Amino acid sequence: MELTIKNNHNYFEIRGILVKYNIHLFQKKFQNIFDERNSLILNITGLNRIDSFGINAIAKIHNEAISKQKRFSIIGLGNNELLDHFKAIESVENLENVVAIL
Repeated sequence: MELTIKNNHNYFEIRGILVKYNIHLFQKKFQNIFDERNSLILNITGLNRIDSFGINAIAKIHNEAISKQKRFSIIGLGNNELLDHFKAIESVENLENVVAIL
């Protein structure tokens, strides 16, 4: 199964597989996405497989959203690696907030 990306305004539905060999398609679609949008919703419930390249590509969008103070949401759990990645980021951010308060 190949990668398909359907969009309606700020809502993007990702289906198929997001792996090293097709990551360039994903990156091209979302390159500088926050230059033209204030928010982005990424639905990954139709994603059958993702590798570390796919996880990093989604993380890059997340980082861009943070740096440009834009809203970014992900619908669907995807796989455990993706969920673990964002849980780790959230834990670090919470720790930084606690340290900042101290």
